[in-house]
Amino acid sequence: MVTVYTTSTCPYCNMVKTFLEQKGVEYKEVNVERDPIAAQRLVQTTGEMGVPQTEINGKWVLGFDPQAITELLEENN
Repeated sequence: MVTVYTTSTCPYCNMVKTFLEQKGVEYKEVNVERDPIAAQRLVQTTGEMGVPQTEINGKWVLGFDPQAITELLEENN
């Protein structure tokens, strides 16, 4: 399961979503601007307030890091 935590104005969030779409990876998007409870949970879980944050089967990638995302996706195949 892949979840991408985003905001509406974040260019790196769009880059992560485009990257996942190009790889054919299904993901759930959580916009933390629209969901303050999810935003609080995110900070409590990761200790980070920035976005994008991508959770791949319980592991986290902060920011747009294609190499780290690819490695975690490959771990789970």
